[in-house]
Amino acid sequence: MNTYYLIRNAAVHNHGKYKTYVLMHVGKFNTSSNGDEQLVIQQIPKFWKHGKIPVSKCSEDCPAGFRKVVKRGIPKCCFECVKCSMGEISNSTDGTTTCQGCSEDHWPNDMNQCVPKPIEFLSYKEDTAVLIVSTITALLFVKSSIILGIFILFRDTAVVKANNQNLSFTLLVSIMLSFLCVFLFLGHPTHVTCMFRQTSFGIIFSVAISSILAKTIMVYMAFKATKPGSPWRKFLGVKITNCVVFFCSFLQVLLSIIWLSTSPPFPERNTHLYKDKIIFQCNEGSMLAFSILLGYMGLLAAVSFIVAFLARNLPDSFNEAKNITFSMLVVCSVWVAFIPAYMSVTGKNTVLVEIFAVISSCVGILGCIFFPKCYRILIRPDLNSKCSIASQICDKNIKIKSTFKNLIK
Repeated sequence: MNTYYLIRNAAVHNHGKYKTYVLMHVGKFNTSSNGDEQLVIQQIPKFWKHGKIPVSKCSEDCPAGFRKVVKRGIPKCCFECVKCSMGEISNSTDGTTTCQGCSEDHWPNDMNQCVPKPIEFLSYKEDTAVLIVSTITALLFVKSSIILGIFILFRDTAVVKANNQNLSFTLLVSIMLSFLCVFLFLGHPTHVTCMFRQTSFGIIFSVAISSILAKTIMVYMAFKATKPGSPWRKFLGVKITNCVVFFCSFLQVLLSIIWLSTSPPFPERNTHLYKDKIIFQCNEGSMLAFSILLGYMGLLAAVSFIVAFLARNLPDSFNEAKNITFSMLVVCSVWVAFIPAYMSVTGKNTVLVEIFAVISSCVGILGCIFFPKCYRILIRPDLNSKCSIASQICDKNIKIKSTFKNLIK
């Protein structure tokens, strides 16, 4: 039956020796209503003894960030409070049985409010690593510029001429531009930086490796051409070096154009990598194209290393082959170590690994090939002569002349 009851409470008033009782209306009970509206109690403390409003449940309300769990076999007013799962909130204290999940770009704040997730990238303002990398890259760029200036200033000396000054200039400019490519990896990712950070470095570094390969081939061919009747003489000249550099670099340019036209890199917000933050990164678009680009550079470095290794025992007049061997050994080691390191890190650390590989490769070439030449040009100018460049040949000629003079005497 639908019934309606008025709930009254007997309030006692003291008047000295006398007490009076007053029935006060404190609530109602209506069976025709639904849910919590059936029982309505006046939430006024003065209506109740000691000012405490009675409750009809044996458990306190769950605080924000918790949900209500009712056990089977006991009244619904008796429950336990369980903390919401990670990524969920509960901002009500009415004993809700479920928690609400935040959107992908939000995260719970103290389990009772969804707040935007912090966005993480290599920022110039917030990351100390960016400042350190920028400073190191700028210093290396300045050093490369100084070395290029030294080679231009001493371009008529024996050291610069003996090692094909045009290829040396091309190699130095490529290394300088490779250092500048590091700045494309830093800062807020955009469509332009994402598209050109990998392709620009791949093309520029391929020019550098192609120049080293051309220098190595010329060293090997020049030694072979010294033998009487050698067929290698017809291949000597500037054209063969230019063809090697152009052809090897053109293949990398072609690969980059295909990559950018089919599945170019783009900036994205990765909300799944971490639950409490968003990684703003560049999606490579096609990992196959990215792998081919890196693999082609590794192939050029490996070929240069093999040719230089074969020419390592040539006379001292062609000592650059030894320097190229060490430089390519450094480059190959860096990029072999890059693969597992790249696959094992996440977030902005991935970009730092790429930057480290770029800087290490360029420093390896700069240190192994050009530092010894700068030492000979600046510190030991007495060795910067045709006789010192071809020391073995000069020593042999001197011995032959002295022996011939002794025989005449």
